[in-house]
Amino acid sequence: MIGYRSRNRRKAPKKDSEELELSSKTRPSVISGNMEEQLARIRTESGDSPDIVIRRLKLGGKDNCAIVYLNGLSDPQMVNHFVMESLLHVNPDLLNKEDPEAMLKRIMEDGLAMGESRAMTEWNDIMLAILSGDTAILIEGSEKAIVAGTQGGEWRSVTEPTSQLVVRGPKDSFVESIATNISLIRRRMKSPDLWLETMKIGSVTHTHVAIMYVKGKADPEIVKEIKERIHGIKIEGILESAYIEEFIQDKTVTPFPTIYNTERPDDAAGKLLEGRIIVLVDGTPFVLVLPTVFVHFFQSPEDYAQRFDIAIVMRIVRYLCFIILILGPSVYIALTTFHYEMVPTLLLISLVAQREGVPFPAFVEAMLMEIVFEILREAGVRMPRAIGQTVSVAGALILGQAVVEAGLITPAMVIVVALTGIASFAIPAYNLSIAGRLIRFGFMVLSGMFGFYGLTLGLIVLVAHMNSLRSFGEPYLAPISPFRYKSQKDAVLRMPFKTLQSATLTASASGSGKQGNRSSTQQGIGAGSGTAEQNNGSERGDGGSNQHAVAPSAEGNRNSG
Repeated sequence: MIGYRSRNRRKAPKKDSEELELSSKTRPSVISGNMEEQLARIRTESGDSPDIVIRRLKLGGKDNCAIVYLNGLSDPQMVNHFVMESLLHVNPDLLNKEDPEAMLKRIMEDGLAMGESRAMTEWNDIMLAILSGDTAILIEGSEKAIVAGTQGGEWRSVTEPTSQLVVRGPKDSFVESIATNISLIRRRMKSPDLWLETMKIGSVTHTHVAIMYVKGKADPEIVKEIKERIHGIKIEGILESAYIEEFIQDKTVTPFPTIYNTERPDDAAGKLLEGRIIVLVDGTPFVLVLPTVFVHFFQSPEDYAQRFDIAIVMRIVRYLCFIILILGPSVYIALTTFHYEMVPTLLLISLVAQREGVPFPAFVEAMLMEIVFEILREAGVRMPRAIGQTVSVAGALILGQAVVEAGLITPAMVIVVALTGIASFAIPAYNLSIAGRLIRFGFMVLSGMFGFYGLTLGLIVLVAHMNSLRSFGEPYLAPISPFRYKSQKDAVLRMPFKTLQSATLTASASGSGKQGNRSSTQQGIGAGSGTAEQNNGSERGDGGSNQHAVAPSAEGNRNSG
């Protein structure tokens, strides 16, 4: 993270900083056998923090044990019942008080009613475990410490998603606890092929980061590349998945998001069945999906909870809204400034009558209204929830009516700007909506300078730029460019489940693909996404996914079983 130093903050003397650095280097990395020295070191390194709880226990009549935990991050019931109570009920005759190592082993085997306990010797690992909510058990004379898994604390409960709402479909969403998020995915995918790898990123925060993928479906080279990029992150703290996204994305200057994020477990599970990899970060409800293609941002989980014809119409509406978002104001500017002959006569007369007395050209009108609309949008987001929507809607209506009555803006321009703003809300992915809003201003400048000629040039440059983008080696416009015929069944349109299932069954019967030799049970778990790779040959998963073709076949196997 970016370092911050107050103006009035005095820099530490160079001598003191050198002494601190020297002491940190000479400080032993393993624990000693003196329990009092270990406790004093914990107090010193934590600044004698009051939330570090140290409780001494007498095992076998001697003051030879101490437990250390962090109040607020550790579960007090687990500490009291499964750690302290278990230790106090250990049979003294079973403890070898003369041999601390044997005593520690006996406590781990017979003295802890814990599902997770391990012995550690590295001091940094012990301190990190305490600060993460685990409980450390120190034994006098032992050069090891027992770390019991007692992580708890308060977390937000699983609630309905706030950014990806659906009418029909699951209503649960990810939360800030990475353990809860992993369980939400495993609840949907009960397969041993679902692999999980964890790591800690951030020299200060030590944030837990997890990678999940389906073995046999995800490309091993992409998995390796993702892990290398994450391990290469050098930063003090990770507070949101956007930190990871910015570090691991392909280094390309573009407004388009090349990494998809979601807060819906069903959406993440569907992407896993396609052969994608997801990255979960502790402390945020948004997970990353890699690699990503452009069509992902127009797909909604509700597409697979509705009939295919309804889903097709809704997807077409979303693409149409994106076109309106980036081209709506610029087309109006070009028509009313350069290309009058393309406007019907009656409409042209109405537009010219509206412009009589307006002091600004169409380009300035559009710029002013778009900037005002962006200000209202941002104000509505930042205002308290109780009045945010009221302020944004009332502000837009009152301001729009006022500028028209004042003769500063034409009514047609207000309609165009309002339609553009509404179209931006129809895109399921918020980050793609932001990208469209940025690109819109560029097209407005081109149309204001050159009309449709500038607009055509801008479209050519935009398509060429999008075609040059990659997301971990995957073409951004796939399966449209390069065109993949068999992947079109779930790219722009969403074909019926029977069509998807028949395609996967045909590919399975041919014996090709990675899933050919698997057992029928494994095929029932992931038939749809496994055969998506069969249909695409050696190409990696693209926007035309078969994620929901698994539903009929998996259900059939469960019924038959």
